[in-house]
Amino acid sequence: MLIFKKMKTFKNIIILFITAGLFFACNDDEYGNLDALKSDVAPTNVKALFSVTQDNTGTVTITPSADGATSFKVDFGDGETVSEVLKAGENITHVYPEGEYSVNVMAYSLTGLETIEELPLIVSFKAPENLEVAITNDEAISKQVNVTVNADFAVSFDVYFGEAGNDEPVMANIGETASYVYQEPGTYTVRVVVKGAAIATTEYTEEFEVTAILQPLASAPMPPARFGGDVISIFSAAYEDVPGTDYFPDWGQGGQGSSWAMFELNGDQMLQYVNLSYQGIQLENSIDVSNMEYLHLDVWTAEDVNSIKTSIINNASGVVTEAPVTSNLTPNEWTSIDIPISDYIDQGLTVTEIFQMKFEGEPWAAGTVFIDNIYFWKSPEPASGLEGIWQIAPEAGALKVGPSPGSGEWWSNDAQTVTDRACYFDDTYVFSLDGSFANVLGEETWLETWQGVAAEQCGTPVAPHDGSGDATFVYDANMGTLTLDGSGAYIGLPKVNNEGELPNVSVPTSITYDVSLSDDNNTMTIGIESGSGVFWTFKLIRYIPPVAGTWQLAPEAGALMVGPSPGSGEWWSSDAQTVIDRACYFDDSYEFGSDGSFKNVQGTETWLETWQGVASEQCGTPVAPHDGSVTYTYGYDETNGTITLNGTGAYLGLPKVNNDGELPNVAVPASITYDVNMTDSNTMIVTIEAGTGVFWTYKLVK
Repeated sequence: MLIFKKMKTFKNIIILFITAGLFFACNDDEYGNLDALKSDVAPTNVKALFSVTQDNTGTVTITPSADGATSFKVDFGDGETVSEVLKAGENITHVYPEGEYSVNVMAYSLTGLETIEELPLIVSFKAPENLEVAITNDEAISKQVNVTVNADFAVSFDVYFGEAGNDEPVMANIGETASYVYQEPGTYTVRVVVKGAAIATTEYTEEFEVTAILQPLASAPMPPARFGGDVISIFSAAYEDVPGTDYFPDWGQGGQGSSWAMFELNGDQMLQYVNLSYQGIQLENSIDVSNMEYLHLDVWTAEDVNSIKTSIINNASGVVTEAPVTSNLTPNEWTSIDIPISDYIDQGLTVTEIFQMKFEGEPWAAGTVFIDNIYFWKSPEPASGLEGIWQIAPEAGALKVGPSPGSGEWWSNDAQTVTDRACYFDDTYVFSLDGSFANVLGEETWLETWQGVAAEQCGTPVAPHDGSGDATFVYDANMGTLTLDGSGAYIGLPKVNNEGELPNVSVPTSITYDVSLSDDNNTMTIGIESGSGVFWTFKLIRYIPPVAGTWQLAPEAGALMVGPSPGSGEWWSSDAQTVIDRACYFDDSYEFGSDGSFKNVQGTETWLETWQGVASEQCGTPVAPHDGSVTYTYGYDETNGTITLNGTGAYLGLPKVNNDGELPNVAVPASITYDVNMTDSNTMIVTIEAGTGVFWTYKLVK
């Protein structure tokens, strides 16, 4: 009889078997897409299924398997020759005398990368003894039962799960697990037949209760980062919800057996509607969603609710109308639903005063649903050409005033002014993609006597013109106007506004300028009539931060490292082989736009770790929210040497690393700040302390 257990993989070997004449003569058309070869990795999860004849002959059939393997060899461990090459899915038979053996299973990838797994075998012709059988309900899969068996003198076992109409056993090796998903929960007779090389078998029988999972075990997918104007959130931790919402108004359904609760999973709240007939949401104030494109919601249910009907209800001048849209649900997992707003409008519904939402289960009152991330959203507006960082042009004539637009008849700065007022010419005006505006003045700017100084001079910015207030902008390209909204927001000179000049008029809450863009949107000319007949003109140029452009991790040893201090690789540092094994990662790019936008660009594959839901580290499809599906923003502080990425899912280097620690041990952050050292115009050293005392360092090249 045979006994085997897994032992650790003891080596990965690169087999260089493709000659230059064979490989390099191939192009994409002849060989297929060569990108797959570039990202090839050694096989993982190498194992073998042993099937032994129960006749005291020691005849064993070995079926190897592995993730990422295209072929195998087997060293039988008895001093005989190694087997011929086996294709994936093939097996080989070998006869063993009684004794102990070490069988080596060699798995090969497409390009010849090899992984070897050593499996010890004991051949004995005794019947299995000392059975240890564990039968359990799976913690993650509803109605799945797992059976694990350990025994002496055994190699495998068959499990008859006892469900009517299915008499086929599930086979597994001793020490491994046989699994089966039942159609219905209930009590079943589970019979286990333990086998070895002996003719005799040993059996075990148990009456086992199969249970169904009736609630989610993981949170709904994390919504992407969105600008405030692109989302109206009803219920989602990712955004700011509209205030005063009643999520359980009931509407008389409690008397029909339907109920509700706020369900919490590891600190994440979601709406739970029990025996859903219909339930709904009551908003404190109506909302206008006519500018939105979709209604999103994530729904989890077991198997009793096939679909959900989602209605939005409008109250226009006391006339209440509603329209439903039905969405099918996938049981035992989250179903992410995006309903086009046009599906409601096409039914004749007005969507300018939505005050209620309604959810109906199908079948009626048959089961429970969990709902999260309810929000209306639209795609972000394309950049207007104005977004970015601007400064007053450091040249004569950048500021001027006269009796007509563009005139400098009364005053115009000269070159000496640029030198004398350097603290002013380094001020920046930041227009962000989300419609926000900021005056960034640093520690000093140019002050005039109306701001409380004895004479014009450099000094600490004075409120409300110190950049501390919130402000937004609206750019109308057709009208050629730019409006700043927010007390203290300004362009050019803080004293100049539409009513006149401070301190002769009140500080305005809004200023409108005439604007024109030129030089491929890198030069902006601002004009404003300050009161009546006084025209100021400002020339601004776009500031291009040195980080603007496309960056990648340097394809070299030491490009990623971690240790107890900045720049240390004491605990781990990537080597040259890492660049090859993780080619799908080293071709990722980090794009910093001159308009303040940031994007992770990963292509169809990037490097995944187990916390992202894969069984082992490997190349794979990017996983949200770190999948590059959203355009984020960034702030670069050249003085302090920092970059801040804004938006859930934005990252440099490794997605798990952030200021609070490493995922999944901390929450996904809304922003991350990195220390940055530009060693030259094309090389950036990025450092971040992940929590306390853990320093990651990345080397990026442009």
